[in-house]
Order: sequence, then structure tokens, then C-alpha cells
Amino acid sequence: MITIRQEEERDYSEVSEMIEIAFRNIEYSDHQEHFLVEKLRKSEAFVPELSIVAELMGNNHDSIKIIGHILFTKICVENGSEFYESLALAPVSVHPEFQHQGIGAQLITYGHSVAKKLGYQSVILIGHENYYPKFGYEKTRNFDISFPFDIPEENGMATELVKDSLKNVKGIVKYPEEFGI
Repeated sequence: MITIRQEEERDYSEVSEMIEIAFRNIEYSDHQEHFLVEKLRKSEAFVPELSIVAELMGNNHDSIKIIGHILFTKICVENGSEFYESLALAPVSVHPEFQHQGIGAQLITYGHSVAKKLGYQSVILIGHENYYPKFGYEKTRNFDISFPFDIPEENGMATELVKDSLKNVKGIVKYPEEFGI
């Protein structure tokens, strides 16, 4: 049985280890994702309710293992003196033994729901162009939003958690300094 819930402080070391394992053999990774999560937890951008884990309950109900994690942090889109608050989704991690079983999808869907309840209206990410559109993500270019660095156009995506919330937003994504951008 898989449970999706808010991460707790007691989960930090297990989550860190799981993230490191999840990205260990990923070609387009700098293999620093677990360190990024640690830095973001200590930042102003951190929203505890949006650091979410997937845990697997063993058959004997006393062995619980964290097999997935997702983190949404506060960012903004900046256009001169105008700022629009949004969220960054980074990273999504699923232990290799449990990938391709819908756990990432459960984390994303749950995270979107919590973010919306907390009053956030949109999410921006850099990710795989064939995976995220099924969750409502489309190219940031469609919203006149760009990144402060070069990425392939198809990998920069955003979704509106509230209809038309990005309709009049344009500008450049401003990440917290912990992202090192």
C-alpha cells in the first residue's frame, strides 16, 4: 500500500538517500538533487506542506519505506517592477525499483491539489516534454514566460492551477538563490 503525505523532519535522511539513488544513473543530472532539496528546506522559498513523500507499507505493516518525493518551492516571474508568485516543481524523485508505476503521477497530482488549497495559482518546471503535458503543463512560451538561462524550448513548462492565472503574466522566472542560478 502506498501513502502520499507531507514530508516530516524525521524523513529527511531517508528522503535524501532515496533522491540520490533515484538520480544516480540519470544522464541529464548533475547528481546534486539531494543537496538542492536540503538547501531549499532551509530557504525562504520552502513550503513544508509542498514537500511530499510516497511511502510503501510492507506486508507486516511495520516496515515503511519512502519510495518517492516531490518538492514545490516558491518562485516568481519578474517583469521589470512587476512580480507574479508561482511555484517551481523540482525535483520529482522515485526510487528506481518503483519507477514507471504511477508514483510520480500520484505525487504531482497530490502536490497540485495541496498547492491549490494553499492559494498558489501556477507551477513552472523544467522537465521531460513527453511526461508533464499529461498533468496540464505546456510550454512556457505559450504564457510569455522565459528562463534566466538557455534551455530547449520544449523543456520549459508551466501549468495553471487556477484557470487563466497565467493569462496576463509575462516575464522571466526568478529562482531562489539556493538553485545556484
